[in-house]
Amino acid sequence: MAAGDVRPVPRISVQAFCETPDLAAVMETAAGDRRMARAHVKVQMGGIAAAAEFYQGAATPNLIVVESKLPRDRLDAELDRLADVCDVGTKVIVVSHVNDVELYRDLIRRGVSEYLVAPIDAIRVIRAIGELFVERSTKPLGRTIAFIGGKGGVGSSLVAHNVGWAIARDFENDVVVADLDLAFGTAGLDFNQDPMQGIAEALHAPERLDDVFFDRLLARCTDHLSLLAAPATLERTYDFNETAFTQVIDIAQNGVPAVILDVPHVWTGWVKKTLLSADEIVLTVEPDLANLRNAKNLVDLLRQGRGNDEPPRLVVNKAGIAKRPEIKIEDFARALDLSPVAVIPFDAQLFGTAANNGQMIAETNPKSPVVEAFDLIAGVVTGRAEQKRQKRGALAPLLSRMFGKKSA
Repeated sequence: MAAGDVRPVPRISVQAFCETPDLAAVMETAAGDRRMARAHVKVQMGGIAAAAEFYQGAATPNLIVVESKLPRDRLDAELDRLADVCDVGTKVIVVSHVNDVELYRDLIRRGVSEYLVAPIDAIRVIRAIGELFVERSTKPLGRTIAFIGGKGGVGSSLVAHNVGWAIARDFENDVVVADLDLAFGTAGLDFNQDPMQGIAEALHAPERLDDVFFDRLLARCTDHLSLLAAPATLERTYDFNETAFTQVIDIAQNGVPAVILDVPHVWTGWVKKTLLSADEIVLTVEPDLANLRNAKNLVDLLRQGRGNDEPPRLVVNKAGIAKRPEIKIEDFARALDLSPVAVIPFDAQLFGTAANNGQMIAETNPKSPVVEAFDLIAGVVTGRAEQKRQKRGALAPLLSRMFGKKSA
């Protein structure tokens, strides 16, 4: 299972008792992962003996993780001591340094919830915890894909809307496009929709927000794509706290396989949290200096805060504008240590016509090579395509002419 497929852990308390600094470091890394944001994790040294001693005078948490390098007979005795002080319902994960199938079977019979063999990484820990506390019968959470621009006006929203449309059309997956730019969002215009309700009603009435209310707020655009539109009015200001969008995104995830988050180019607590919590991030830029500076800052922050996830997917938009000095794509990518998943050439006629008609690019000109770029991005962010597929295709000859390179 890839890291992107590991499900978030619910609100539980976890305490780890480690014998080695290596496992302690892994547990700290896991505790800082976005999938563990709701869990309360405490890591300390001492192993099983320290855990048994500690819980003689304290209530046990939902989960105890203990590390042991003891031989089998002493391990059994220490676990018996721990069992004597564990509250009903507490689960235990044992991390051992011995790969012994018989020991594993014996521990499971004795009530141990999971047995892991060191060395392990943070994702293995999170996966094990999730498998214990996330109901197998519940439907899988949808994938959140956040789109943000390196600068205002680079076309991040356009990319987000067309990629959402491509996911719905190509894979026949249900998609919700959520416009998070409440004052100036363009999703309603791009999809030729003018709903009476949308994301503002969800944010301003959180006590009413459930699956039924959420569905009523959606505007249906195609058989598989729905829009959670922004009001795009200035009658009120839109100042939100860091967690304001969390409930809306959670409900959307539980209802559809793909949630497109059209994030405005601002920097607030809720924008930062939305990006750090997303399953995938698409960063759209133009090849100029301001975009490079802003993109570098964003990529560095996201790499630091999402160490167990893929870096943002880089999309270079409006490439090849006549007479405009541009940073070479290769130099731009090298500075970010990222390879573009797509380079979209500038086509004022195509994009202007689509915007004015409230259409997607594939509706305006299905044969345009830009359509293939959006299809490629859709495949990558949903885990259904590899980036290397871009080396061949309709865009390659066009980019070859633009940048003087031979197609691969």
